[in-house]
Amino acid sequence: MPELPEVETVRRRLAPVLEGRTFVEVEIADARLTRPLDPVEVARELEGERVALVDRRGKYLIVRFESGRALLVHLRMTGSLLHGERGQLPDDPHRHAVVRLDDGSDVAYRDVRRFGTWLLLEPADVDTYVNARVGREPLAAAYRARHLAEQLESRRAPIKAAILDQRTVAGVGNIYADEALWRAQIHPLTPASTLGPDEVKALHRAIRQALQAGIRRQGSTLRDYRLPDGGTGSAQHEFKVYGRGGEPCDRCGTPIDKIRVAGRGTWYCPSCQLYSASRPSRSRRQSSV
Repeated sequence: MPELPEVETVRRRLAPVLEGRTFVEVEIADARLTRPLDPVEVARELEGERVALVDRRGKYLIVRFESGRALLVHLRMTGSLLHGERGQLPDDPHRHAVVRLDDGSDVAYRDVRRFGTWLLLEPADVDTYVNARVGREPLAAAYRARHLAEQLESRRAPIKAAILDQRTVAGVGNIYADEALWRAQIHPLTPASTLGPDEVKALHRAIRQALQAGIRRQGSTLRDYRLPDGGTGSAQHEFKVYGRGGEPCDRCGTPIDKIRVAGRGTWYCPSCQLYSASRPSRSRRQSSV
């Protein structure tokens, strides 16, 4: 599933080709993409819109128009956007929408599993909709460890489940959660509310580092994720734990193990990321000092 690094990479690649361009013609062939709204009606509403900014919040790609409206694209599991000259994109049975731009190029949306969504919002609804579903941006300059601590202090769920919640921290999914927890040396089953101040600081730093590493490698292509030019990301070649079950930990050499947390396959190092079932909550530890 595309996470923050993948969506940010797509945003950076699409911004130069979309910003300042007008949607001349829009075809949406899959009703799932815009449901419950009629795809023909949504396509008609998009035609004539001029792009002011290609933005991102968490895993949402946000195409902001000069009219103030915005198209929110969520790639979900297998969605991708491809850009090319008109008529030059290859035939694809998984292509479900095409936007024809005023410079003679096309942006095509493909989605094998068909879980992705397009949502056209009016100016007054854009920020309200996004802010209700997405927490702080972890790579923003103003994001501090205290913001993460505030989100975790009352959470009894395992820390991995807590940071997968998009309202806790925007854009972190299964891959980068595992990578961040390895960097912070925190076991994924550790109850979120039991993390001490130093652990929260380490996790805050690790989340940022894991996401930045993913962006530097233009995201991770494990199966369906593609860049708008059809290329692939290479972050998967740098993973520390994700998908590396049985391989030696880069830090200590212990074989990486796999468990399930919050219903998700989870990779971690049994030696570097020790688990204790008897950890006191953060509030109890602070009150005992």
